[in-house]
Amino acid sequence: METWISVITEVGFPIAVTFYLLHRIEAKLNQLIESIHALPAKMKE
Repeated sequence: METWISVITEVGFPIAVTFYLLHRIEAKLNQLIESIHALPAKMKE
């Protein structure tokens, strides 16, 4: 049981941080994709 707690604390924290950062980056990537799609129309003006 003690080894499982050790594994969870060693592996669980990096996984949680990774998911948090991916969630934050996802919103910024969506904004970037929308900007790239709108770029041709803006260049025609």
